[in-house]
Amino acid sequence: MKNYMAPMEGVTNWVYRNAYHECFYPMDKYFTPFITAKPNKRLSSKEIKEVSPDTNGKLPVVPQILTNNAEDFVKTAHIFRDEYGHKEVNLNLGCPSGTVTAKGKGAGFLGEPEKLDRFLDEIFANTGMEISIKTRVGTDYEEDWERLLEIYSKYPIKELIIHPRLLKDHYKGTPRYGLYEEAQRKIKVPLGYNGDIFSVEAYQEIQEKFPDADSFMYGRGIIARPYLLDEIMCGTRMKKEDRQSQYKQKMRQFHDCLYREYQEYLSGERNVLFRMKELWNYMAPGFTNYAKYLKKIKKSQHLGDYEAAVMSLFGEQEIL
Repeated sequence: MKNYMAPMEGVTNWVYRNAYHECFYPMDKYFTPFITAKPNKRLSSKEIKEVSPDTNGKLPVVPQILTNNAEDFVKTAHIFRDEYGHKEVNLNLGCPSGTVTAKGKGAGFLGEPEKLDRFLDEIFANTGMEISIKTRVGTDYEEDWERLLEIYSKYPIKELIIHPRLLKDHYKGTPRYGLYEEAQRKIKVPLGYNGDIFSVEAYQEIQEKFPDADSFMYGRGIIARPYLLDEIMCGTRMKKEDRQSQYKQKMRQFHDCLYREYQEYLSGERNVLFRMKELWNYMAPGFTNYAKYLKKIKKSQHLGDYEAAVMSLFGEQEIL
């Protein structure tokens, strides 16, 4: 069973992935935040950093493409292959953002199954690369899923990574586990599971439900608890107090690495603070009595104020 880092726009960029890989139990694959395929596409400097071996080193990175145009997909995939050496690309059919789905992309593409079928036929015929797909299970109705599975079963998908929620669910409610089970019964391609793995207990529960899953993909859970995979893979062999001490040390190392790299990569205090504050919205609840520290972090206007608030949190509180 393999472990993947989910793509999260504005969070899991190349800086984040490198810092994570250095500090925590490594993922088997890291999926980039989506790169939008466009006619006559040339990558921006930001997009190049996401896929280039110069910035990603030997990390097993998979570029993710967002589009509903087959020709644009093929052209962009060939750039990733020919210029940056990638052998696999991932198609985004899972993003629930309104700005994406309103254009019939991401999870919005699932609402046009016949168009999707033609799109997949063309990209699998012309890309000449391994193609994995990250998908939701439909737009509005569970009944959507049966038709989508019929379509997916026609193609040599490298791996179908399923977030068992509808588009309309966004991230609310409980994942629709029954629809993942339906995929296991009806489709023969490798299947990955994504959704609501926030703790060791959640991981164990989902693994018991789906012991044959080829992979687990971690999104919001790993951003909130970057040491989550350490807990899953190693934590049960350690005493609680030893785990807390080790993970706190790892968190500090991770923070300092990320903070240092963002200061080098981004221009101006404001941009650095924006990125770090966004991460603390996820990470702070993993500490005891975090609220007042998070408030200070979010109110900081200068790096010195930010550093003092973070130092206080690490010095005065513990990992839960």
